[in-house]
Amino acid sequence: MARRPALHAGAWWLWALGLAAAASRTTNPLLLLLLLAVAGYVVAVRRTDAPWAFSFAAYVRFGALVLAIRLVFATLLGSPLPSVTVLFTLPEVPLPEWAQGVRIGGPVAAEGLLFALYEGLKLAVLLICVGSANSLANPARLLRSLPGALYEAGVAVVVAMTFAPHLVADVQRLRTARRLRGRNDRGARSVLQVALPVLEGALERSLALAAAMDTRGYGRAAPVPAAVRHTTSVLVLGGLLGVCLGTYGLLADQRDLFGLPVLAVGLAAATAGLALGGRRAVRTRYRPDPWGVREWLVSGSGLAVAGLLIWAGRHQPDALHPQTVPVTAPSLPLLPAAFVLLGLVPAVAAPAPARAPRPHGDPDRGARRATRHPVPGNDSEKGHRP
Repeated sequence: MARRPALHAGAWWLWALGLAAAASRTTNPLLLLLLLAVAGYVVAVRRTDAPWAFSFAAYVRFGALVLAIRLVFATLLGSPLPSVTVLFTLPEVPLPEWAQGVRIGGPVAAEGLLFALYEGLKLAVLLICVGSANSLANPARLLRSLPGALYEAGVAVVVAMTFAPHLVADVQRLRTARRLRGRNDRGARSVLQVALPVLEGALERSLALAAAMDTRGYGRAAPVPAAVRHTTSVLVLGGLLGVCLGTYGLLADQRDLFGLPVLAVGLAAATAGLALGGRRAVRTRYRPDPWGVREWLVSGSGLAVAGLLIWAGRHQPDALHPQTVPVTAPSLPLLPAAFVLLGLVPAVAAPAPARAPRPHGDPDRGARRATRHPVPGNDSEKGHRP
């Protein structure tokens, strides 16, 4: 029976960006945690054994660090919200007159901390959702699917994207080596000893990937007339600018529909520019990744979550943005929560990853382990035969 091909990398990125866009539309901590749970569950059941697939935990730690920094800044520098419920007071540092409106220390209110918690959690979940695409999508397969007009820039982007997964893989490899040698793999001292080899190894792998792609002819372009080249540049740059402005208009908290027509015009211009730029590509594709029903389901589920939360934010703004003055416990809106659960579609629609089989219940497993790690003083180590 033929094995089902892996899911298209672009589908994973569209799904992850849809969840990230949904996270940017709400500050409700219950919805944000639900988005985090959806992304984490899909990564857990659909990631492979590749090195980049284990980078999700690193993004979770990075998100927790962002949240902690946001809370520390809110505690030390204060908050623009009125201080109704003061929790404690820090020693305030006197500042000159030209620094009016800025303070260091002073009263710390529950309203300011709650506002910082909501905003920091939103940014953390957004980063984790984007990181889930790095754990699920193969960057090399994503590079093969790029249009010819973006191929040169795509090489640089893929090299940059492979740096973080290689960094995580090197950290795990060096920590395992330290444990096998009986050294401590935790603490600040261990991090300092591992940091330089990790950075050096990740950078060398990224540069080796760039050199290998350059050797195989990545980035070669066919000669085209100057008019076509300039028209392509104008369409692509103008279209991408329109896409950015339209996306910002849709994700902003305004109620007008300015972003939708700008996004449509930008997409049309960018598509025309990519079609013209494809004439410069001279490469061939070996086994191109198909885009079928599964890809539409996965990418459509993420985009549906983003679109439905944008709609919910226009009609139920209080449910997606709980108030912090006065301090009230957030509630879980059922309809937006049901919209978020649509992000679980890849857990069913995407193909199961092909993992290496692991032996379970092997009676000779302990014997092989004893052979690899002989106990000092054993007869087999001394060469004694009964």
